[in-house]
Amino acid sequence: MIERYTLPEMGRIWTETNKYNCWLQVESAASTVLAADGVIPAAAAEAIATKASFDVARIQEIESEVRHDVIAFTTAVSESLKAQGLDAESRWLHYGLTSNDIVDTAQALQVKDASKLIRVALVGLLEVLKRRALEFKHTPTIGRTHGIHAEPTTFGLKLLNWYAEVQRSLVRFDAAAEDMRVGKLSGAVGTFGHLKPEHEERICALLELKAAPVATQVIQRDRHAAYIAVLALIGSTLDKIAVEVRHLQRTEVREAQEYFSEKQKGSSAMPHKKNPIISEQISGLARVLRANAQAAFENVPLWHERDISHSSVERIIFPDSTILTHYLLTKTTSLIDRLLVYPARMLRNLESTGGLIFSGQLLLDLAEAGMMREDAYRLVQSHAMRAWKEDLVFRNEVASDPEIAALLSKEQLAKTFEMTRQLGNVDAIFVRVLGEDIAA
Repeated sequence: MIERYTLPEMGRIWTETNKYNCWLQVESAASTVLAADGVIPAAAAEAIATKASFDVARIQEIESEVRHDVIAFTTAVSESLKAQGLDAESRWLHYGLTSNDIVDTAQALQVKDASKLIRVALVGLLEVLKRRALEFKHTPTIGRTHGIHAEPTTFGLKLLNWYAEVQRSLVRFDAAAEDMRVGKLSGAVGTFGHLKPEHEERICALLELKAAPVATQVIQRDRHAAYIAVLALIGSTLDKIAVEVRHLQRTEVREAQEYFSEKQKGSSAMPHKKNPIISEQISGLARVLRANAQAAFENVPLWHERDISHSSVERIIFPDSTILTHYLLTKTTSLIDRLLVYPARMLRNLESTGGLIFSGQLLLDLAEAGMMREDAYRLVQSHAMRAWKEDLVFRNEVASDPEIAALLSKEQLAKTFEMTRQLGNVDAIFVRVLGEDIAA
């Protein structure tokens, strides 16, 4: 991922240096367990754990000749031991292992570290969403369906909906991250031809991983696809939030907008512009996450016990998807935290149709008062369509209709247009999501 979208703490996880550090961690853990079991000399395990090192440039130099990254790595590490007079010890490096024993297990370490950062960012977004949902819990705004005014809602409910969705994402993410916390050291085709299953279990335990119950030469890629798919789903939720902010910031709406600093510029040609650039960036980068999910699905079917068609793909999608998810969570948290909200504009927009948005309540009140529902619908719709077409005040039009006046008194009709009836259960919804103590 390019530097522009990479936060330093996540970027460090996916550097070449850290990748090889993780490879060396796996090699060291394997030699430690094998030495404890008497398979290799204890001195060799000690040397690998305390004396082995590597130089990235040297690995790349060797790889350019041998065309195999793990062989290049083990050769460079062996050279570091031999340079210290540890020739005998160096021959026990990578004993009984195949390349993907190292690569897959080390990748699990990187994903584990990346997942910790993503989880912290998810929790941070939840905290901001909850705080702002409570802040605007009873701030009325118009609910829109198909982009058209529907019935009143509150801005707090919009935020609460996002909060609940991110909560579900956290549950899904925890499950996917745990499913990725596995290693494998079962050999060339997963049969433990050179090590024992208990060796694998103990090596993985040293690395704070679980052993894959069964594998081929690789850990099966359904785990990886599920993990990348969850990241894509998180991105889609963030995209959903961003799209709503983009709509609310439109000139015709202006109910909320991104924070705009004093020195910020919106356009090189139009000094008045304040564009939703953060939200648009979130929407754009979420597309990359979704595209990466498709690539991860394609990695699941491999030839027989393994081919390397997945390998090149994962060199891109795992760094990029984790880096982007972390970045987008951070950006969305800042977006919501500093979001400028305009309740007065929300109320003005809500009232702009002269009460049309209460047509559903009027329909119910007329039916309750004795009018057949079909007749009530026809009557209310005729007034609504005329008010819409001729830019009339719907509330006044229905008040002057004798059929309606015969069934609903002025007081009853006034109650039809009270928002409190529409929004009377907001508190109950907050209790459902946040619990009684927090919602209060």
